[in-house]
Amino acid sequence: MTQGKEQQLQDELQRLRAQINAHNHAYHVLDAPTISDSEFDGLMQRLLAIEAEHPEWVNADSPSQRVGSAPLPFFESVRHAVPMLSLGNAFSSEEVMAFDKRVCDALRAADLLGPAEKVEYNCEVKMDGLAISIRYEDGRLVRAATRGDGLSGEDVTANIRTLRSVPLTLSPGFPEVLEVRGEVLMNRSDFEKLNKQQAAAGDKTFVNPRNAAAGSLRQLDPRLTAKRPLRFFAYGWGQLDGLTAPLPDTHSGMLDWLSSLGLSVGKYRKRVTGPEQLLAYYEEIGQSRPSLPFDIDGVVYKVNSLKAQTELGFVSRAPRFALAHKFAAEEATTLLVDIEVQVGRTGALTPVARLQPVFVGGVTVTNATLHNEDEIRRKDVRIGDTVVVRRAGDVIPEVLRPVLEMRPADARQFVMVTQCPVCGSAVERLPDEAATRCTGGLFCAAQRKQSLLHAAGRKALDIEGLGEKLIDQLVDLDWVRSIADLYALSVEKVMGLERMGRKSAENLIAAIEKSKHMELSRIIYALGIRHVGETTARDLARYFGSLDALIAADEAAFLQVSDVGPVVAESLRAFFAEPHNIAVLDALRTAGVTVKLPESVKSTVLQGKTFVLTGTLPTLTRDEAGKLIMEAGGKVSGSVSKKTSYVVAGEEAGSKLEKARELSVPVLDEAGLLTLLGQ
Repeated sequence: MTQGKEQQLQDELQRLRAQINAHNHAYHVLDAPTISDSEFDGLMQRLLAIEAEHPEWVNADSPSQRVGSAPLPFFESVRHAVPMLSLGNAFSSEEVMAFDKRVCDALRAADLLGPAEKVEYNCEVKMDGLAISIRYEDGRLVRAATRGDGLSGEDVTANIRTLRSVPLTLSPGFPEVLEVRGEVLMNRSDFEKLNKQQAAAGDKTFVNPRNAAAGSLRQLDPRLTAKRPLRFFAYGWGQLDGLTAPLPDTHSGMLDWLSSLGLSVGKYRKRVTGPEQLLAYYEEIGQSRPSLPFDIDGVVYKVNSLKAQTELGFVSRAPRFALAHKFAAEEATTLLVDIEVQVGRTGALTPVARLQPVFVGGVTVTNATLHNEDEIRRKDVRIGDTVVVRRAGDVIPEVLRPVLEMRPADARQFVMVTQCPVCGSAVERLPDEAATRCTGGLFCAAQRKQSLLHAAGRKALDIEGLGEKLIDQLVDLDWVRSIADLYALSVEKVMGLERMGRKSAENLIAAIEKSKHMELSRIIYALGIRHVGETTARDLARYFGSLDALIAADEAAFLQVSDVGPVVAESLRAFFAEPHNIAVLDALRTAGVTVKLPESVKSTVLQGKTFVLTGTLPTLTRDEAGKLIMEAGGKVSGSVSKKTSYVVAGEEAGSKLEKARELSVPVLDEAGLLTLLGQ
């Protein structure tokens, strides 16, 4: 080929890429296609032909590269540069009015709002999909991750690249770094088509669009995701660095700016002023909800001024400047066929209602929680009753009440079992507890199964592929009695199990191997210690720093940890005093499980200083402030004593601030802490 013809072909290739990207944007972002499907297919076929002839010309930004990467063995964990926060919820107009009053009071106190002035809000629909963060560097898509626990999520970059509504490169005007936050969802019409295709192929159908979207995005094979009709809508941003031009000063202006970069932004948004207009928007969207193309579960209000947002700051892990106004939970009536008892990982016996199938809250419900024996008595629910069932979003369905006028003469009262339905051990109910518990411990297969399921979860060891059905087989075969036994499994051993071919077995063992090197907080959480949740596990890991220190600690030492009270301290003491638990920890070490080293200390400016954090800081969460202190060589404690160097107090600080004043311990605000840190 002559040099001139080669240049002509390269020019044609660039034109094709630009045309295809423009048509993708028009179809998937603007909902305004400019050419027919057959014409689009012709452009794509020509592009593929040129790239097949000259593979050296293919680059990551080409439309041809949206699909084609090999299946992954598991999803890597990705830490968000800026945490993905959750939102506070409101379910009544009174709660919305109270939210507006808090916002007004805070902004007037900061001289950002006049005495009679009302706050302007940006209102959006709350899309019922999967939250995603997409990172662009120099305008190119480099990473995408699920929300996860807000601090870190799963790397789903290969799958997000298959979405035509997500640009691989941004339009001019982009910053050096931009993390776009948004929702991946599936339109109702697309969902119905997908289910018809699944049924025709003899594959499993999905219960609702949200489950279909989440399941599609979490496929280990991006080629499967590419076949699913997923859409992305941006509603916010995280890290944003290196922009030379000035940014808009409002939230609505920022969404317009994101749209100018080629990103899809929801069109059902509106700027309103004052609480009355907030409620009017809620009613307007509520009435049009059935005609929207996708499912929503409420609306979101955000203070429009970015300066006001900064002033309002955050409480815990939610912004003070935003609120989700949820629609009322859906209810339905059905027959309560029976009440069975399930055994949880801590031995708690939970009565579960077996229901005549009923469609409510977007899914077909056959089971619902009844919480405990006292709750059944209080509600006067009986077997054979027609009952009212409620479900909202991902909340577990629950039985609200019986329809007494429909109660049959042979309706039976529930009687709690006296022996565990799984292992036959005696059950007990302590005087200060509502739950009845199996006394069998890990002798009980149900407790073993639930403990393993908990340990394999995303927030714990994150063992992809180790689900409930597989755990049932492993326990029933007596191959696995504790977490440590998982590390003795091999590809050859598990590939003979039901629904386990060689590839699935290899993926499972690879995920188990990967879990051998985990953060201390995840290992603590995986142990399933009663009363120790994800946050407490993180606090324990941060305070003690190693498993050995944690095992050697006594109750008094546990009480020094932030937010650990007598009940949690006693639970920890009892757990580590049990020889069986220590044997499991020793077996984990023998199997090669190691703790990831904590982040190294970056300076010694706070060396030897002990800090106590209390209240809500303007811009930092307590975790973020604690991390900064420890990176500077300091220590974070959960209680104030004469040995405390400083108490860092924010809004709504309580008894720790009073204790600091009693002991004459210096008190700092966030600005004072940052000054100490030299920031």
